[in-house]
Amino acid sequence: MTPTTKQLAFLRTLAHDKKPIVLLGHKGVTEAVIKETAAGLLAHELIKVRLHGDDKDAIHADADAIAKGAGAVLVDVVGKVAILYKRHPDEPKIVLPKDKPAKRA
Repeated sequence: MTPTTKQLAFLRTLAHDKKPIVLLGHKGVTEAVIKETAAGLLAHELIKVRLHGDDKDAIHADADAIAKGAGAVLVDVVGKVAILYKRHPDEPKIVLPKDKPAKRA
């Protein structure tokens, strides 16, 4: 699933007041981090992950790796915090806005 720009903006708005529930340590992306992220996504659908380091490219690479490992969508990276979304397979809590169909002339 690839969310639209409108849906990503909606998810960023929902994530604004959330606190990070997964912290990436100096060991980097490990199986334990991916497992914890997947569990957090299953429970909440939308989570924040605090990343480690000062290199912007490395932070984005870690965020991408965690998202891929957990099967999630990387919504955004703000500073050292990544926002991830994965729809619950059985009982989704978040309803994404639908795009309006294009108007015909």
